[in-house]
Amino acid sequence: MLTENQNEKFLREGRVTKKNKRNSRGVLKGNSEYMKSVFIFFIIIGIICGGKLKAQNRWKIEKDGGILWEIKDRLPHDDHIEMSGEQLSVVLRYGVNAEKKFCLERSVVWPMLRTIPNNTHASLMHRFAGDILSWVTVNGLALQHEQVKSVYLKGLMQVKSDFSTGYVNIGAARKRAQKPVVEVIRTFYPSMDLPVWCERYEINNISDRLLEVFVPEITICSHTDSTKGVEGEYVFSTSTQGSGTYKIAPGQSVCFYAGIQAYRFSEKAVQPDYAAELYKREKFVEEMGAHLCLETPDPIVNTMFKFAKIRAAESIYKTRGGYMHGPGGESYYAAIWANDQAEYVNPFFPYLGYEVGNLSALNAFRHFARFMNADYKPIPSSIIAEGKDIWNGAGDRGDAAMIAYGAARYALARGSKSEAKELWPLIEWCLEYCKRKRNTAGVVESDTDELEGRFPAGDANLCTSSLYYDALCSAVFLGKELGISSRQLALYRKEAQALQQAIEEYFGARMGEFDTYRYYRGNDLLRSWICIPLTMGITDRAEGTLEALFSPRLWTENGLLTQEGSTTFWDRSTLYALRGAYAAGATEKATAYLQYYSRQRLVGEHVPYAIEAWPEGSQRHLSAESGLYSRVITEGLFGIRPTGLASFVFTPRLPADWENMALRNIRAFGRTFDIEVSRKQAKLRVVVKEKDKIIFSKTTPADCPLSVKFSSH
Repeated sequence: MLTENQNEKFLREGRVTKKNKRNSRGVLKGNSEYMKSVFIFFIIIGIICGGKLKAQNRWKIEKDGGILWEIKDRLPHDDHIEMSGEQLSVVLRYGVNAEKKFCLERSVVWPMLRTIPNNTHASLMHRFAGDILSWVTVNGLALQHEQVKSVYLKGLMQVKSDFSTGYVNIGAARKRAQKPVVEVIRTFYPSMDLPVWCERYEINNISDRLLEVFVPEITICSHTDSTKGVEGEYVFSTSTQGSGTYKIAPGQSVCFYAGIQAYRFSEKAVQPDYAAELYKREKFVEEMGAHLCLETPDPIVNTMFKFAKIRAAESIYKTRGGYMHGPGGESYYAAIWANDQAEYVNPFFPYLGYEVGNLSALNAFRHFARFMNADYKPIPSSIIAEGKDIWNGAGDRGDAAMIAYGAARYALARGSKSEAKELWPLIEWCLEYCKRKRNTAGVVESDTDELEGRFPAGDANLCTSSLYYDALCSAVFLGKELGISSRQLALYRKEAQALQQAIEEYFGARMGEFDTYRYYRGNDLLRSWICIPLTMGITDRAEGTLEALFSPRLWTENGLLTQEGSTTFWDRSTLYALRGAYAAGATEKATAYLQYYSRQRLVGEHVPYAIEAWPEGSQRHLSAESGLYSRVITEGLFGIRPTGLASFVFTPRLPADWENMALRNIRAFGRTFDIEVSRKQAKLRVVVKEKDKIIFSKTTPADCPLSVKFSSH
């Protein structure tokens, strides 16, 4: 929550002048439009300052790090969340209606059961809305009059409800008032490695008498059209485990399980140990909490970071083409993209130390490397269908720049010389491709950008050139480690310097009252991606760019608009902007907006992860966006920038009202280490520890870059 002084600062920095009349594309029109934008911005600032936002928090953080929605008022309410394992993903559409009854629809996706045509979206998918509890009876009566008490999330979903039973239509029993007799705890979770969606039902006797609970044995199968499957007919199966009749005394309980799976007609259904599957899911969540652990005075940011690690790491599928990280969203599975995987999430995995994540990252780069060619034709934007096909429907999106940027950063942070050697030819090829795509002004041309024509990007856009710039810088660091010739690295260094100047001359512009960037030549509306140079260390126009990003032209209660005057927002640009604000040294501004964003996404109305976009995709929980949130912490708040296989520079940005922060169990550079930052009068005390041994310790002014080089093993 912002202080009063911070609020005044926000108002000053979010100013809008009256200079701009309506331009050729039509944004402002006279005083009325100006005043309207200012009024809207004041409302947003009010929300950021905590009053309205706090009142709208639906969830709260529990002591174990989960979040809980206690069902009281403000009903009905519904939401959706995605969970994934190696063989399936599930989007739960859930809610509580005005009568406090829980509503659920499961959209289950099996990425490795391919449908026809075998394209990007060809994962077998089916929706199930069946209520398992409708088959259960207590003393021969159906469960009735549900009253949901709470919904809990932490890598799984747990719902607690009280149920009464139906009436016995005999004598005085017809007039007996309904009274809760059982509490039911439903736990929903994916198997971590089987194609099975799992549900656990615990029935607790909360009455004062003995109850007889009947759990039926259910097996329901259906078959798909054999002409619509790559491997013919598929089978859907829903079944229960633990059926029977149970006598439950007051205070006692019984549990049973249900599962949904799909398989090829030639195969048989698996028989899962549901308790073991729950244990594996809980162990995965525990591992994500223990690795790369953030400690700050803000529990919202700490918890959002924990949740982001879960979502970023769980969406990895074991395909015929190896481990593939997939965005999800009921659309994007068993495939990889140059932006979501190569650029967004792969550079993060070495810090997390999740081996499956690192395997998926290396596998993605190997797949892209298959398409290097002597003629320097574009690498496809996406490799789909478990590696069997490609998608390049938007042409060259600047994909080579994305891949070079991501591969170089991944290789450095991973700290493996053998992997770096393997990836170097791909990085080298992509850099050469980008060099050949420069126009006469020295910036890189591409057909579109990662938004694939949804918004104009011109012949050369700011994103592609900025990514290429950072890739060149990383290549110089990596090349030194691999013994690449000093002449080649000097050329990369010279190219980076020339490109930085070309970016300034080609994209640098006065946009309204802001000295910032135009996104492409001819662009006259502010774009959220003007934040990109900041994340790459180009801060020539930092002040004007930050003013523009957080002005009412772009900032809304949902983060950044993609384009001034539109209603579209994508979290990815908001997350890049937060990282860029930290990189530019705007620590207080970045932290205030990070806290606001985290509160909204974690405990607001649509939780608990970063989302893709609106209105497209209805704010799906695409996985790589959670990787971007995580990088706001590693590369923004702590300012880590790899400079070698065992070295990095970092600029910790400790907010003024925090006394300390730490990032523990960092798994990068082939090491496991901690970074601790604390305030010491007007300076910062910074300590880096490896296995409790202090390897770096310094008291330094704030905003001072620090260098760490690990000794050889």
